[in-house]
Amino acid sequence: MGILSWIILGLIAGWLAKFIMPMRNVGLIMTIILGIVGAVVGGYISTFFGWGGSVTGFNLYSLIVAVLGSLLVIFIYRQIKK
Repeated sequence: MGILSWIILGLIAGWLAKFIMPMRNVGLIMTIILGIVGAVVGGYISTFFGWGGSVTGFNLYSLIVAVLGSLLVIFIYRQIKK
C-alpha cells in the first residue's frame, strides 16, 4: 500500500474509531495519526494471532482490523492523557 492509501485508510479508521469512542479536542491530523498507528497495531496483532495477513489494502477485513487497532490506540492515548 502506498503512503496515500495509508493516510486515507488511517483517516477512515481513525474517524470510525473516534465515532465509536468519542474524543474531544482532537483534530484531523491527530485522527489520521491515531488511525495509521491503529492500522499498523491492528495488522500486527492480527498477524501475531494468525488471523490472516496484515492490512493489505482497501478491503473490509483491512478496515475492520484498522478500526479495532485504532480503538486500542485511542484507549491507550486516553489513559496516557489522564
